[in-house]
Amino acid sequence: MLPVTFSLQNIPMSYRRRSLLAMLGVCALTVAPAVLAASTMSSASSASSALTASTASVADNAGPAYGPELQGFNYPAPVEQFDFTSQGVALHMAYMDIKPANPNGRTAVLLHGKNFCAATWDTTIRRLSDAGYRVIAPDQIGFCKSSKPERYQYSFQQLARNTHALLASLGVSDATVIGHSTGGMLAIRYALMYPLETQQLVLVNPIGLEDWKAKGVPSLSVDQWYERELKTTADGIRRYEQSTYYAGHWRADYEPWVQMLAGMYRGPGKQIVAWNSALLYDMIYTQPVVYELGQLSMPTLLLIGQKDTTAIGKDAAPPDVRAQLGHYPELGKAAAKAIPHATLVEFADLGHAPQMQDPQAFHKALLDGMAAVPGESVGVQAGFRGAGGSHVVHRWAKLRPETFGSSY
Repeated sequence: MLPVTFSLQNIPMSYRRRSLLAMLGVCALTVAPAVLAASTMSSASSASSALTASTASVADNAGPAYGPELQGFNYPAPVEQFDFTSQGVALHMAYMDIKPANPNGRTAVLLHGKNFCAATWDTTIRRLSDAGYRVIAPDQIGFCKSSKPERYQYSFQQLARNTHALLASLGVSDATVIGHSTGGMLAIRYALMYPLETQQLVLVNPIGLEDWKAKGVPSLSVDQWYERELKTTADGIRRYEQSTYYAGHWRADYEPWVQMLAGMYRGPGKQIVAWNSALLYDMIYTQPVVYELGQLSMPTLLLIGQKDTTAIGKDAAPPDVRAQLGHYPELGKAAAKAIPHATLVEFADLGHAPQMQDPQAFHKALLDGMAAVPGESVGVQAGFRGAGGSHVVHRWAKLRPETFGSSY
């Protein structure tokens, strides 16, 4: 497959000189396979975690370089391509379609976050497949192994339509839609647009449970986002993820995902990767979903790491505004109350990516929650403990098959 080319005529003049210099300085593409994420928890302290992250940053510029569509980075299952035309542009959407050995008749669709790819669902794919679910994990347009167009009007509605078209091409008309981070915002939009085709909604530390601009986060132009994205390095990614995603901890099995992202910024497609990322950040900031949570009609499972502090544009906000953002213990409970048929599972000691921090506890909660559709009881509260600490389940509504239609 030929890499996407990027015309610098579409970027303001102030960026062209830097872009050309960066392109001239690109070295030969280094191919390095992805390391599968480990499924066990580390017992290292926060201090030793910080040392590990600091040591890793020494070799920051010596890491692998990948193509603009992650050429050279291996996925945990065969990658297929869905070719389609959108907004007058021929595009391709990369995806994995994993069929179980012993199918249970259900399909799970995994929607990745902003700093993630379909590959980062590796452990979840294996656990769901082992439980009998067919698993479909796409890379959205603008991300990872999918097209990165020079011109595209990004919206969550457009990404939902693209995903719906992919599923229709695979004969899938009823699925449990699982979204993490930005993928949670997309999953909400998909469920609102296609309620009769969404058997269940699962939201894993979704962003968008608050409206950042309404809370005072200043607007950044696409040009400003582009400037920021051009400065992306492995060290910057690692520091951000350690503090925000993993509650101050770091393990070696997180590093391949850092290199996955950083590698695209070391490769020959840095500019087109950064440009699409800027457009996507603008979409996330300007298109809130929090005001429509009450319109979700399907059973919804919220899996929330309580140590998460993610908020788009938080670093650009004044201190008084920043202090009000990303309080996931409150955001999760508020979302559960707003969504008519919600079950909230709280992971006391985990951050933005509970599926990576404590795979055992996370996947137990996920599989239990998926198996519980239909037939939850009202007002039940239970707890269990995994490597990530105590986990509390709040069930906010009874889920009855007759409430949602025959597909349940």
